[in-house]
Amino acid sequence: MAGPLAGVRILDCTTVVLGPWAAQQLGDLGADVVKIEPPEGDTTRQLGPARNPGMAAFYLGCNRSKRSIVLDLKQEAGRNALFKLAETADVLMHNYRPEPAKRLGVEYEAFEKINPRLVYLATYGYRSAGPMGRKAAYDDIIQAGSGLAALQTVVAGQPRFLPTIVADKTSSNGVVSALLAALFARERTGKGQAVEVPMYETLVSFVMVEHLYGESFRPALDTAGYKRVLNKERRPYPSKDGFFALLPYTDGHWKEFCTLVGRPDLAADARFTTLANRLKNVEQYYATLAGLCAERTNAEWVELLKTSNVPHGPVNTLDDLFVDPQLQATGFWKEVEHPTEGKLRMPDIPPRFSKTKPEVTRLQPRLGEHSVEILREAGFTAAEIDAMLKSGATKTA
Repeated sequence: MAGPLAGVRILDCTTVVLGPWAAQQLGDLGADVVKIEPPEGDTTRQLGPARNPGMAAFYLGCNRSKRSIVLDLKQEAGRNALFKLAETADVLMHNYRPEPAKRLGVEYEAFEKINPRLVYLATYGYRSAGPMGRKAAYDDIIQAGSGLAALQTVVAGQPRFLPTIVADKTSSNGVVSALLAALFARERTGKGQAVEVPMYETLVSFVMVEHLYGESFRPALDTAGYKRVLNKERRPYPSKDGFFALLPYTDGHWKEFCTLVGRPDLAADARFTTLANRLKNVEQYYATLAGLCAERTNAEWVELLKTSNVPHGPVNTLDDLFVDPQLQATGFWKEVEHPTEGKLRMPDIPPRFSKTKPEVTRLQPRLGEHSVEILREAGFTAAEIDAMLKSGATKTA
């Protein structure tokens, strides 16, 4: 059986990571994703190691389960082709800020006239109604503005960026959920709508889930910031031969852990008897865990805790993930033969469905690989396609 989004067509005009990774997830779920690229292609085509020009590692990570068409939206013929494709599409997504979108003539109102059932999603740095709405933004800028970089001061002594593009990818998941909700609403009402997913507001919401804390109340009952995680001792602890992660979190975990390590006195220690008490005495709690962790090797910890309910685990490097027993047992890493790029490794689709199984429907397309195919499907004649190829409004791989 086809994936849960089989029959949904998505026009993906986004670039870099925020939009493309969201569109890839939707393609893995069965949607027909048409990646619409400018003549020079998505910038990620040039980022990272590559066997062939325009097919770099960064691009490969965000663009499977798609077809690629080149449309120069600065040309009237390119815009007209986009409008023609939108007549039968379910979703159009882009990451043009409002002013560039207006200059290109690709605002929502233009598409609503063509296809009132279309879900039109714009994703960019900031909500357009605010004073920053016109500003460009990338992951680093959003990590800084959302408070995420400042949180690293606890462990680094100064603001630092997380070494992953967390703002892009968190917002990308926001794009997926927003689009699915809008499609569900359309099934109820028969009408599409415009949707805006801003990175900044998405990341502030993400950060403040736990860190709103005492400021949840008006007047405030405490400062902002969840105290358990805002502690430099919250970290993997040194063991006898490396580092290990331990978190006996609930009261049940704590009692079981103390029994397993032969420390019933700690289970009765008033500082640690309840979760609330462990939070009040979090520095002593972490120091105690660190001291205990140092008494055993990683293998000894795994053996001691393997049948327990106490959360624990190794500290994997990126390379460790390729041989991780859990990932190997579930078939997470896939090797595929790409028609132009040779053998590739890629991660599996994380969710599992019992009836509508997601799958990688296509391997990553070359720039413009499907331009002629998609234009033909839309009803363009051979002469019209030839004219677009000659003018540069489209091109093929």
